[in-house]
Amino acid sequence: MGLQRFIKRSPWVFHLNTGGCNACDIEILAALTPRYDAERFGVKLVGSPRHADILVVSGPMTRKDVEKAKRIYEQMPSPKAVVAVGVCTMGGSVFHDSPFVTAPISDHIPVDVYIPGCPPRPEAILHGILEALEKLEVE
Repeated sequence: MGLQRFIKRSPWVFHLNTGGCNACDIEILAALTPRYDAERFGVKLVGSPRHADILVVSGPMTRKDVEKAKRIYEQMPSPKAVVAVGVCTMGGSVFHDSPFVTAPISDHIPVDVYIPGCPPRPEAILHGILEALEKLEVE
């Protein structure tokens, strides 16, 4: 019964790494593998932000990546959502003292769903993507 609300739209996801240790990236890719079967909800990873409905961001926002992240966000068609994966996106985590980190990412682009963890489990990432999809459905 809960699945029926997600069948209206198949979200296409673009993944952006803004620096970090890549642990969240591995878990994001794991969430998209057949073991967790994100495709049952229509979730598909795309190579261009112009085709994406949801932007999945991992890692602390570095100074070098701020303009790139803004440009990618602006290239996405509306309605769009942003999912921040891991604690680095929220406050920098172990990188918070670095002069090159400008976390949180919500200072630069609007975030719809936060997924805490270091790194979060693939199930949590998939749940966050579905929450973002639910917000898109409302719009």
